[in-house]
Amino acid sequence: MEINVGDILKLKKQHPCGSREWEVLRSGADFRLKCLGCGHQIMIARRLLEKNVKEIREPEA
Repeated sequence: MEINVGDILKLKKQHPCGSREWEVLRSGADFRLKCLGCGHQIMIARRLLEKNVKEIREPEA
């Protein structure tokens, strides 16, 4: 699965704030994501993230 910095990910489960969309801030063995609803940042393992991704959008230029 090809996930790059700046991509917008739509996940299967929603964040407690109600948003399902996250921006990728860092990639590697694990990812740093920022919730587009409330701005909360998390670190998540690549294996867990790839299992929960529903859709990947390229950043709008």
